[in-house]
Amino acid sequence: MADRQEVALMAHLMRRAGFGATHDELEHLVAQGYEATVEKLLAPESEPDIDEALLFRYLPMAEYITAAEHAQMNWLYRMVNSPRALQEKVALFWHHVFATGLDKVETANTMHDQIVMFRRHGLGNFRDLLVHLAQDPGMIYWLDNQDNHKRAPNENWGRELLELFSLGVGYYTEKDVYECARAFTGWTFTGKSRGLAYPPQSWRFDYRAEDHDENDKTFMGFNGNFNGEDIIDIVVRQPACARFIMRHMYSFFVEDEPEVPKWPNERPKNPEAIDMLCEVFINSDLEMKPVLRALFNSDFFKEAQYKKVKNPAEIVASTLKMTGSYNGPNPDWGLLSLEPGTMGQDLLNPPTVEGWHTGGEWINSGALINRVNFVADRLRDTSSPGLQAMARRIGDNGGSMTTDTFIDRCLFEMGLDSVDEETYGQLVTQAELGGPIVYGENGEFEGFSERVADMLALIAGTKEYQFG
Repeated sequence: MADRQEVALMAHLMRRAGFGATHDELEHLVAQGYEATVEKLLAPESEPDIDEALLFRYLPMAEYITAAEHAQMNWLYRMVNSPRALQEKVALFWHHVFATGLDKVETANTMHDQIVMFRRHGLGNFRDLLVHLAQDPGMIYWLDNQDNHKRAPNENWGRELLELFSLGVGYYTEKDVYECARAFTGWTFTGKSRGLAYPPQSWRFDYRAEDHDENDKTFMGFNGNFNGEDIIDIVVRQPACARFIMRHMYSFFVEDEPEVPKWPNERPKNPEAIDMLCEVFINSDLEMKPVLRALFNSDFFKEAQYKKVKNPAEIVASTLKMTGSYNGPNPDWGLLSLEPGTMGQDLLNPPTVEGWHTGGEWINSGALINRVNFVADRLRDTSSPGLQAMARRIGDNGGSMTTDTFIDRCLFEMGLDSVDEETYGQLVTQAELGGPIVYGENGEFEGFSERVADMLALIAGTKEYQFG
């Protein structure tokens, strides 16, 4: 059996770089090695993709996406089942940073296409990703760039590109916003702009040269007949861009930062870590993989266990992976895809262009109840393959055990190294209410697995479990 601390560190990596892992998977990864696992995560193409033909055969609406829940189902299925864990996690990261929502876009297939774009390009070059984003029909419609004409510039996209997608408040002027808008005139899309179509019709980027402003523009001190790509080239070379994106990455992968509107007035929690990530980002010519490699291998990442509140997608996907009941197509995926929304994260439909407010704001009274109940309900299903496997490992194939040993093994199965003293005392009290803890092989395993399920459900409500 692998060293407990090594397993705990690997569990931390897989929570942050993916959506968790089963105990057996963690044991295998520990044997493989931490740095080797990081390299494997950074090379998703080395792993097979999910079997889409199988998925679409049993859940055709995951392919013919005409409603929000179809696109959500497609993505949640991938979060749980894809061997390319970091690819899906990075797509979720960019979906938060470049928030685009179905409330306005309305066409679910278009939102699905944007997530596919993040999946394909999210681990690549940041400059190229911004170009793909600027040409994404969902983003164009979300920020009204189809209404950005050379004789009537619309500033929505230009303003958010600078304020929320690259630089942050205070690093551009109103003149820069206007000139940026002029550079993106003529960048639009073709396709149905409203309503539902069956089968779904993908929107496509469309550049209309006759509607593009060909006159000189002055942007951030530079002058020329700039187009949208020229603007992006200028933006990504600003020192503020590296700091803005790296602070987002630190907040998403390492520990919760204050919300973005507070950044102009609040320093990062770990300025040295941000400086290091910025240096890697710039020296790698804006490539994302070297940044993530440096981040995951850093001491500040390894020491950041339990410093982030899990977002709802992480709660749902990691629980489904742990219980092992949904390792393939299942009619329940349609309902499961709605679960993150009940906890405050309606995938593909963030509340504003700022995305979701994260950290402690994930945990309000209603959302916390839904989070804990979701995990507890599934862990109490003693028929699930995951729970059966966990109970057998905790029981260690027979005999009785002390309360401390029982709780310690249950914590280990949940990917936790420890909990605080008060919480531990409460777990002890609950465990002792059930009397002696006996595994047994003659009809006693069923009772033992129920006690395991009850304890795991209690652990799901602890601060340590709710923090990733």
